[in-house]
Amino acid sequence: MKVAVVGANGQIGKHLIDLLHDSKDFTPRAIVRNEEQLRSFQNEGIQSSLVDLEGTVEEIANGLDGTDAVVFTAGSGGHTGSDKTLLVDLDGAVKTMEAAKQAGIDRFIMVSALQAHNRENWNLSLKPYYAAKHFADKELERSGLNYTIIRPGGLLNETGTGKVFAAENLSRGSIPREDVAKAIYSSLTEEHTVNRGFDLISGNDPIEEAIKRI
Repeated sequence: MKVAVVGANGQIGKHLIDLLHDSKDFTPRAIVRNEEQLRSFQNEGIQSSLVDLEGTVEEIANGLDGTDAVVFTAGSGGHTGSDKTLLVDLDGAVKTMEAAKQAGIDRFIMVSALQAHNRENWNLSLKPYYAAKHFADKELERSGLNYTIIRPGGLLNETGTGKVFAAENLSRGSIPREDVAKAIYSSLTEEHTVNRGFDLISGNDPIEEAIKRI
């Protein structure tokens, strides 16, 4: 399976690219936003495409063309304003869905945020981000794509434990980015995760088992 990772230069994206690149079952394509990132992945022997999420749907579709699945893990970042959150985390995500359909790709995994589907549980200090995630997820549910929405808790740079809790609704918690990448990897071929969304935090269940029980 050829998997396009949108936001491949981000921390979750890099972990996921490594997992896919080391696998015999997957071929990753790094979707990145600048030439330096493109060259870095190409020097590692990883297929790459230069894509601006603020560009057109057609331009994004060209970058995805020839792949079988899309993982959207891009974000505007914590140091940008609400305008970039709107343009990347919401509109960029929706344009990527439209681009996937245009490119004939039907598998789409979205990295969202814990409890983004429940407004009453949003992190109020990140309200614009949560609003963007909420409505991007809603659009994905309506898109007709074979989607999975993964809603991780607070993201940590610690080494992954390989153990999580995964369920449709979980209370507050955190999780290493490495474990989020492993959960995405496990979800790619688990058919029962299709057209499902779930929260994900650190826990006691091995990742593959937790994903199988969603």
